[in-house]
Formats: sequence, C-alpha cells, structure tokens
Amino acid sequence: MLARLIPHPLLSLTLVAVWLGLVNTFTLGNLILGSTVGIIIPMLTAAYWPNRPAIGRPLKVVEYMLVVLWDIIVANVQVAMIILFKREANIRSHWIPIPLELKSAEAITVLAGTITMTPGTVSAMLSADSSCILVHCLHSDDPDSIRDEIKSRYERRLKEIFQ
Repeated sequence: MLARLIPHPLLSLTLVAVWLGLVNTFTLGNLILGSTVGIIIPMLTAAYWPNRPAIGRPLKVVEYMLVVLWDIIVANVQVAMIILFKREANIRSHWIPIPLELKSAEAITVLAGTITMTPGTVSAMLSADSSCILVHCLHSDDPDSIRDEIKSRYERRLKEIFQ
C-alpha cells in the first residue's frame, strides 16, 4: 500500500525540498502543499518509470553530493584564476574521451550532469553504445589526469550507488 502511495520516495523528498526552496518560507502550509506535490507527481508519473534504478547505498549519495559540492567550489576558484591571470595563448583546452564502466542510463546521466556542473568542464557527447563520454576541459596540462580524476572521484562512486 505504501509503495503505491509513494512509489518514488527519494523523488518525493526531493520535490518537497525543492518546493520549500522555491517558496523560500518554511510554514506548515508550505510543508503540507509541498508534501502534496511530492506525493501526487510521483503517483502520476509512476507508470513512466517501470525500471527505476535501485540505490544500493543511500549514504554514498550524501558522500557523492558533498564531493561534488566541494569540487564545484574548488573549480570556481580555479576557473576564476585562469580567466583573471592566464593569457589566452597559455590556456590549453582539451577534448577528453572518458571510457565508461557505468551501464545504467541514470548513472551516466548523473555523471554527465556532474561534469557539466563543475566549472571548467562540459560533457559534450555520449557515444552511441554509451561506452564513452566526450568532455571538454577549459585548461589542463595533463588531460589524462582529468580523465583519471573523473573516473576515480565520480564514476567509482556512482558505480557504488547504482550497481
């Protein structure tokens, strides 16, 4: 019964949090309205998620989010330093192919989104067989280190979460 009422608990919690963030005022009425939205939308869309991914280790999700948040902060400073102090002739942009071990479409989507959210990198294209993602890096003296860092910091954690 509970699974029919709340088919996607994580989505429901996320919708409540987003609602409260959008209204920017925490009141009982906003909490009730956000909870209603968080229950109704997943119920209406449950049929479109027949093979939803299973999150094996929820605490790893929190760890992943903290790592990504830290990396975004650090990358913002690095990009600002590149823009302010590097001459254009000294900036070395690279296209870096990153082979993927991830199989889940959701995990690959989270990885691509993470790469794009981190300043200085953009995920540009996914191969047709989903075995490789093409990333543009604003500046790097060693493109292989960028590839290795993405695989160790993000892909490894996503494999633990989704597989």
